[in-house]
Amino acid sequence: MNRLNKKVLLGLGFDSKDGHVRITKGENFRLFGGSQETHEMMQEKAVKFNEQLDKRHKSLDDINEKEFFDIARKVGLKVDDDKNKKEKK
Repeated sequence: MNRLNKKVLLGLGFDSKDGHVRITKGENFRLFGGSQETHEMMQEKAVKFNEQLDKRHKSLDDINEKEFFDIARKVGLKVDDDKNKKEKK
């Protein structure tokens, strides 16, 4: 797959008041901004997401929408899955 078409998790933090610009790039993720606490939390969840992908022997490009939301919930990401809400009604 072309590197320009590779899927990544994108984390954005908007609570930094110290003027420090935090950027972390990793396998399957890019994280920008946030306070030190927020940025560290994003890093932890991104790493846990990657661990779940590794357990499934898949990459972010290989999983479907259901798998994505299952992993996201498992690692503690807040997800607003409209499709899931409709199915529960």
